[in-house]
Amino acid sequence: MTVSTPSSNLGRHLFGVAALALGLVTLAWHDYNGWHQPRYLVYAAGAAQVFGGAAIQFPRIVKTGATILGAVYLVFALQCVPGIVAAPQVYNSWGNFFEQFSLVTGAAMVYARFSSAWSREALNRVGRILLGICVTSFTLEQAFYLHPTATLVPKWLPPSQMFWALATTVLFALAAVALLTNRMALLAIRLLTMMLVIFGLFVWVPLLLRDSRSHTNWSETAETFAIAGVTWILADLLGECGLNEHPPR
Repeated sequence: MTVSTPSSNLGRHLFGVAALALGLVTLAWHDYNGWHQPRYLVYAAGAAQVFGGAAIQFPRIVKTGATILGAVYLVFALQCVPGIVAAPQVYNSWGNFFEQFSLVTGAAMVYARFSSAWSREALNRVGRILLGICVTSFTLEQAFYLHPTATLVPKWLPPSQMFWALATTVLFALAAVALLTNRMALLAIRLLTMMLVIFGLFVWVPLLLRDSRSHTNWSETAETFAIAGVTWILADLLGECGLNEHPPR
């Protein structure tokens, strides 16, 4: 006898709350992520993130919220392309692109999950590959900017800041390989989600409390939790698939 198991929505809720927070930060500072975009675009993006982040919480309008958030983050991802074309050897623009594209992926996974057009197997495969590519970029970004990454690690955390910068870079790499090869992908995405939440709690929240007037601290905190929400969405999907493949008897 198959017992129906409700799917987890924690990843979707975290993603939505973080997107809403990003929208409020955008409206408060009249800027998104320090990119200095035209005011009309900033206000539209901020309002869209607030509405989309709220709408994605409710099943009846979840697809509307996901569509809005996906469109906003796709626009911001595409705005990184000119920087990539102008200086392809500088990884900063690549890193910015894949950070925004990971948020697009999260919105797309939520939309597809609530759409009958996608099978669970196809959704899991596409989501796993797209997010695996983004995590590969996170690995490269930390590797190329290792020293700046190390400075973000709390000094009180033993054994050293550089140790944790190197360790988290390796963990990003292992997670990327697991997702792209579908080897221990569920364990990898759960551990990656936990690591991103720890980043938010132990890196960005203390910086935010230390300097609450910094736009960077607010935006990076919200974006870190938004990306954690994306990885959690995939973890929920893969976990649900595992439960359905091995129903209790």
